[in-house]
Amino acid sequence: MTDLATKMEIGISTFLETTPDPVTGEVISHAERLRHAVEEIVLADQAGLDVYGIGEHHRADYAGTSPAVVLAAAAAMTKRIRLTSAVTVLSSDDPVRVYQAFSTLDGISNGRAEIMAGRGSFIESFPLFGYSLDDYEELFDEKLELLLAIRASEKVTWRGGHRPAIDNLAVYPRSVQSPLPVWIASGGNAQSAVRAGMLGLPIAFAIIGGMPESFAPLVDLYKEAAIRAGHDPSKLEIATHSHGFVGETTERAADLFFPPTQAQMNVIGRERGWRQHYDRAAFDSARSLRGALYVGDPEYVAEKILLLRKNLGITRFFLHVNVGTMPHREVLRAIELLGTKVAPIVRKELARNSQ
Repeated sequence: MTDLATKMEIGISTFLETTPDPVTGEVISHAERLRHAVEEIVLADQAGLDVYGIGEHHRADYAGTSPAVVLAAAAAMTKRIRLTSAVTVLSSDDPVRVYQAFSTLDGISNGRAEIMAGRGSFIESFPLFGYSLDDYEELFDEKLELLLAIRASEKVTWRGGHRPAIDNLAVYPRSVQSPLPVWIASGGNAQSAVRAGMLGLPIAFAIIGGMPESFAPLVDLYKEAAIRAGHDPSKLEIATHSHGFVGETTERAADLFFPPTQAQMNVIGRERGWRQHYDRAAFDSARSLRGALYVGDPEYVAEKILLLRKNLGITRFFLHVNVGTMPHREVLRAIELLGTKVAPIVRKELARNSQ
């Protein structure tokens, strides 16, 4: 049994961005980005990172519509790294097929697959698969219930309002892990934190703005809900996902990461009606010690992760390396530095503090 008091996993998350290069204007093909992802996973495994996650999106500027397929492509070429969605938009998917995809991945990887289930911050998948946004909350609740029933039992009997009923039917293949890990992903919604706590499921918070320490009340809500439901909060895992980049120097990391980040953040800002233009001042403020950007040299990024651990008690940290398109060689170098430089600093410090 892993001791969560000293556990700290570090990994990569990505949406498989295919945005225009902010310097050349060129757009990488979806096919090339998918191949790059497999290279990244293999390198992350070799560099000693613990987990790699791919987010599901259904739009032109991301290639990650089928995370389980991409992860499976790398599963046979890796040995220890855990492979997860980040996230699976469960509301617009079929829980039977979600379970089957990730139990298949679990078999190929010999027990390294995970599902991170969320409602999705983008909404393209809802009309694409014939769902109404009017049912946004109800869809997630119902489908999460079915997914958990499937992972708990080979044969399932279930009835809901948005999917045909299942009457004592079996779902295969069964996962190597029992149960197959399912995380709840949240962008900071209190209801999501309470739901995860009541179910006794691990939770992942997306922290992409403000001060990460402000999520402490949500962590408290999560643990309080777990206690009320009879779960041991000391056994529950907490992850965070934040944008960032590791370079040889902090200045180089910032200069490389700012242009693509600015370009994509302003695209999303226009879509969502944000009034403020994302500029270098906002970027530099966010990469300060208490900010939500983890950009810098290995020592600085490690310092920020350790502060996050202190403030939120996390057991896993995802670095979302490229918010917009970056040169592949630079992304690979950042992954290598995260695994060979940042992670050892964090682990050594946690081990020292536990003595």
